[in-house]
Amino acid sequence: MTVIGATSSTSSASTTAAAAKATSSVAAKLNAETFLQLFMTQLKNQDPTKPMDGTEYVSQLATLSQVEQATQTNKKLDSLLTSSFLDQADSLVGKTIMSSDGNSSGVVQSVKVTSDGALATLTDGRNVLLESGVSVY
Repeated sequence: MTVIGATSSTSSASTTAAAAKATSSVAAKLNAETFLQLFMTQLKNQDPTKPMDGTEYVSQLATLSQVEQATQTNKKLDSLLTSSFLDQADSLVGKTIMSSDGNSSGVVQSVKVTSDGALATLTDGRNVLLESGVSVY
């Protein structure tokens, strides 16, 4: 007998989000090299009396190609995002900004791109992450 528990939609949504984050974390660790290692191990350990079907072999090579293309696409997208952050940063140097929470404001001295996005350093040394809600004056 299967028992299905009742949960609220908030709990269900957070569980789904956690599962998606875990899946993307695992997928980020898998790359073309990992796939190739698994593929070669499979070839080494196949039964000689029942070799791999040719269509399956071609299908797996096509999958390897798709993984490599996706990796290259991600690298190019990262480069475009960095370039976009730098373009935004260039226009903010010398301007006055206020953080989205209203706690920090000042003149932008410099901007650097981090993994979280563009980070503005104010003339007083404080840092403000350039995110939605930051005001520019």
